[in-house]
Amino acid sequence: MSSLAISRLSSLNNSATTMVVAAANKLVPKPVVPMHSDDHSHDHHIGLPNSFKPSTNLSLGKLLIGGNLKVTSSFSKSIQCRYSHTDIKVPDFSEYRNEYSESATQHSRDKADDKKTFSYISTFGVGLATAYGAKAVVRDIVANVAPSADVLALAKIEVKLSEIPEGKNLTVKWRSKPLFIRHRTQAEIEKERSVDLSSLRDPQHDDTRVQKPEYLVLLGICTHLGCVPLANQGEYNGYFCPCHGSHYDASGRIRKGPAPLNLEIPPYTITEDDLLIVG
Repeated sequence: MSSLAISRLSSLNNSATTMVVAAANKLVPKPVVPMHSDDHSHDHHIGLPNSFKPSTNLSLGKLLIGGNLKVTSSFSKSIQCRYSHTDIKVPDFSEYRNEYSESATQHSRDKADDKKTFSYISTFGVGLATAYGAKAVVRDIVANVAPSADVLALAKIEVKLSEIPEGKNLTVKWRSKPLFIRHRTQAEIEKERSVDLSSLRDPQHDDTRVQKPEYLVLLGICTHLGCVPLANQGEYNGYFCPCHGSHYDASGRIRKGPAPLNLEIPPYTITEDDLLIVG
């Protein structure tokens, strides 16, 4: 059984060898294939090599097609071939360049002072325009929020002091508040100047509360709860608040009662002709 198998394998081997040898004898070199000649073909013909030859970078480089190569879309018609950086026109920006950068050989350091001067002038001009615009805006805002003319007219009041009799008290309205103007006698002045400050709840000398000794100007609002005191009343013949019993002297200082402070002195001036301007 084994001898029969060996004989069959031997016969198959011989037949395979015979077929390989016969096929090898039939191989012949491939002839050179000519290229069709036309206006766009090259003078060289490409042929297949007769035998295998190892290739290197140098040998492969020699096989590259050189010369003025044109790209074609067919065998008879060509299309335009553009070469890089040969037919592209670079835009000229000379109209947009300033005089400091027109020369390519001149260093920018040579024109640095001129450029700085221009920058300083431009910055100053822009800053000046901005400040002027901001001033106009602020002025408009202040004008809109400022009090009107009629309100300003009520902000000040003028009183002729010579028209007030001695020993009398004049009550006028100033900024929606009662204003007491008292023409004091010489006895009242001497009495208020002689008061011991240590006995006062809110110590103030009479001279610090008047600009002229004979004229006393006060706000007629009690410092306790804002009531309006009565003039020439009370234990000290000054001002008396009947609401809670606060007594003030002829200088407007608290002497008795719950009020914690003296009557307020408004801002005022007295001119040479005895004109009182309050406010």
